[in-house]
Amino acid sequence: MSPAKAAAPLKTPNAQKRYEVTRADLPLSCPMPDMSLWNAHPKIYLPIVDDGGETVCPYCSARYVLVD
Repeated sequence: MSPAKAAAPLKTPNAQKRYEVTRADLPLSCPMPDMSLWNAHPKIYLPIVDDGGETVCPYCSARYVLVD
């Protein structure tokens, strides 16, 4: 892990309702690895490719859009 990434603060889960993700983020999970987990729902993997490039988390309704 790079020092810049290690020093970056964790994002708040579900702070927004739409997230743009890239193929580098696959396999896609909600909450994502760069989000704090203490107040989030259980981790779930989302089939964004099978869902046509856009999917919604059944726990928190966050919408993920594949941009590449």
